Amino acid sequence: MNWPRPIRQVVPYALAIGLLVGLQHSPLVETANLLVYDLAINLRNRANDGQAKDLNWPITVVGINEADIKLYGWPLDDTLLCRALKQLDALGASVIGLDLYRDQAKPCLQDEIQRNPRLISIRNEVDGITAIPGAPARQQAFNDLVMDADRVVRRDLIHVGGQEEALRSLPLRLLETASQTRDLDRQLEQLNEHHWLKEQSGGYQGVDAAGYQAMLPVYPPGRYPSLDLTTLLNGEVPREKINGRVVLVGSVAPSLRDLFEIPHSRFVSSSEFFAVPGVELHAQRLEALQRLLQSRTPEIVTIQGWQRSLLVLAMVLLGVLIAERPARIRRSLMLLTAAVILLIGTVFGLTLSGIWIGLTMPLSGLVLISGSGILRRGVQSQRHQQDMRRLLGQTSSPAVAQQLWDQREDLIKDGRFTGREQQVTVLFSDTCSFTSVSEQLTPSELMQWLNRGMCIGVDAVTSRGGIVNKFTGDGMLAVFGAPVSKGPTMDACHAVTAALAIQEQISKLNEDLAKEGQPALRMRIGIHSGPVLTGSLGSSNRLEYAVIGDTVNCASRLEGLEKDRHEGMVRILVSGETQCLLEALPAHVTSTSWGTVLIKGRLEPLDVIELRSTEP
Repeated sequence: MNWPRPIRQVVPYALAIGLLVGLQHSPLVETANLLVYDLAINLRNRANDGQAKDLNWPITVVGINEADIKLYGWPLDDTLLCRALKQLDALGASVIGLDLYRDQAKPCLQDEIQRNPRLISIRNEVDGITAIPGAPARQQAFNDLVMDADRVVRRDLIHVGGQEEALRSLPLRLLETASQTRDLDRQLEQLNEHHWLKEQSGGYQGVDAAGYQAMLPVYPPGRYPSLDLTTLLNGEVPREKINGRVVLVGSVAPSLRDLFEIPHSRFVSSSEFFAVPGVELHAQRLEALQRLLQSRTPEIVTIQGWQRSLLVLAMVLLGVLIAERPARIRRSLMLLTAAVILLIGTVFGLTLSGIWIGLTMPLSGLVLISGSGILRRGVQSQRHQQDMRRLLGQTSSPAVAQQLWDQREDLIKDGRFTGREQQVTVLFSDTCSFTSVSEQLTPSELMQWLNRGMCIGVDAVTSRGGIVNKFTGDGMLAVFGAPVSKGPTMDACHAVTAALAIQEQISKLNEDLAKEGQPALRMRIGIHSGPVLTGSLGSSNRLEYAVIGDTVNCASRLEGLEKDRHEGMVRILVSGETQCLLEALPAHVTSTSWGTVLIKGRLEPLDVIELRSTEP
């Protein structure tokens, strides 16, 4: 279908935008974004020294490990827990978070939570598990962890606004109790909205962002001092490891399966899949909450959905520029490669620094849009190349071919060279005495003899920016200035210098022919400058790039003028119009005026000048 050029340009971009919109709703986008995020977070925390520093409320973990279970059995007897909790209280713990479900606790544990206001009991909202029976509302907290679709913990539900007193997240309840501050929830609610996750934040494509959620800056394990239950019950724990600290008690034994995947999990090589105990994650949540309230900014900031949309739009526009602006497709490909590398490096670097931008959609926008434009240009280039070969079968130099290619959009319309009037210089040549020479040579020898002269003429023309428009049996028609021109003066100068080069090289060729015992090759050349009509001529079955007009006729008449008046091997006759365009002749060239000559088929006479090189 022969669509208008603007439509042909827009259609590939419209298709690419359609693919981009479809990709927006694909789960692959979020999966790819999360993979990049996990890699960046893993690299970001590799340099961490494993110690949590500068916290107002330092954290200690009491982990129930495999040795404790082997010694005391599972589930642990509540009397053992009561002993441990009293021991921690005696050592000066600021607050104790019991990350073990005890919805059916024994009386000793119920009494302990009534006695110690710094003891916090967990509940689970999703599974409907309650806290220790009789636990005051201010000593209850939910320990639900938010997991993404791939079961990896990356974000944290810090707070749920407008709920009953007992419905507090475990980190928030621990910090409220340790600091004896009751308005931390209001402080969180007063933070700017952009601090909290939305459905389209970062690289998410539609996450459940209910409540006050932020990305959890998951740290490598081993960040907090850790004790086992046996050491605590045996009274072997130094007071400084507990005094004034937030203590979390929970299971760390793999057999209990209280383990969670984190961004580091898929990048750690070990015999077992890497996962983190829940009590460790709660400790990290508590640290992140403290840092959030200290700095009033999350450690990992996510761009909002509208910001990402603007970035995608910017990449789309950049893709159009990359596809359309460079003159050559190769340069577009180089720019696209550089832009992709820069985009990936920038987004990854920002994620490493704590600013999460989903990479997939901006990268897809850049590649799809730019790629569709480059592909369109590639297909169009192939079509133009075919048109060039079909429409311009003439011999031309690589430089002229490149000029034609650069200007193809203006020169070719609907598969044809458009008709134009152009100022050109035409060179017409013919071989003298061809009939008599043909009687002396075999057909094969004659063709070889003729081609040796033709090669000289073709090379002289094409090396100076002209094209050989057609071969006329034993001669040729060459044009300087069409389809592309370097200016009338330069075109005329190139035509004359090409003729002089033919004159000099034919003389050398004749020396070789004489040595070979072959006839000398003589040639006549006529050159005239003026307007012509150019364009594709013919039917769809056979098109030819035609150069038509009085200028062509004059050059032909000059070539055939007074054939007997021919001295030397190559005679060059130029018109006064061509001579007027020449700035100066080379020093080794002489000019002889033939006067004013009336050309057949032309009312106005021509000034005719013969040019001859004096170089041997």
